[in-house]
Amino acid sequence: MKRIFMFAMTGILLLVVSVPGIAEEKGVEKKKPHVVFVTGDDEYRSEATMPMVARILETRHNMKCTVCYAIDEKTGQKNPKYQKNIEGLEALKTADLAVFFMRFRQLPDDQLKMILDYVNSGRPIVGLRTSTHAFRYPDGPHIKWNDDFGISVFGQKWIRHHGHKSSTNVYVAVKDHPITRGVDPEFHCRSWLYNVVPLHGDCRSLLIGSALKDRNPGKDIFGIPSPVAWTKSYKGARVFYTSLGHPMDLDKESVRRLLINGIYWALGKEDKIPAQGTDVGISGNYATPLLERVEDN
Repeated sequence: MKRIFMFAMTGILLLVVSVPGIAEEKGVEKKKPHVVFVTGDDEYRSEATMPMVARILETRHNMKCTVCYAIDEKTGQKNPKYQKNIEGLEALKTADLAVFFMRFRQLPDDQLKMILDYVNSGRPIVGLRTSTHAFRYPDGPHIKWNDDFGISVFGQKWIRHHGHKSSTNVYVAVKDHPITRGVDPEFHCRSWLYNVVPLHGDCRSLLIGSALKDRNPGKDIFGIPSPVAWTKSYKGARVFYTSLGHPMDLDKESVRRLLINGIYWALGKEDKIPAQGTDVGISGNYATPLLERVEDN
């Protein structure tokens, strides 16, 4: 009788656990994905654009976001031109996904270690534009990361671009991928095209760009087309990268959607991306006209 009673109780417990809504009724919330943005570039104003993306994720997609900034140690103020300090990297320890938008950093050992510990942990990674050349150590044991970080993690290092006075026509090459849902089949971007061919590793190009001889659409095409967005894997993790990232690019709905879709995909949540793409309505202040002159740096 005792054994029959125990089996019966076990069945009741399993039934209770499996009933939908029981956990919610007790106030147990699903854990929000924690997305950490690592900014630190002195050309494309990632310290302004990435907080805007973080606000979209928090207000429209129920994600928790942390933004890490380059801080001048002498003044304690944000200064993307200060290359030797990014504060807040400890947040990477609890991150579910990291978004990198860095350029030519010379971080101290402990900060570099926190970044390398994250990318080697098998957790998802997203990168924008200059993250292929995130580091520029002049010498010493870390000099290898000047090229290896870009090649190994994102599939390419810094090679060259088509000139600050140029711009880019972009078209979707893979229309049936979750990341390209809701992205316009063709659009124009202010970013000057990066030459990234050939890509390294298991990269799959999703969008292709052609360079234009002017900042405006409709001008002559020149140079060789190059991928501007692709997927990859690193240490078993999903990686999404785009070479777009000029602040005027992020003013475009298709570019914001590409990035937000890419974050969902990297998290393994592509089933949450609607057929029309993710909601990318801008929250808070984001005035691209104030950022137009970055190409003159």
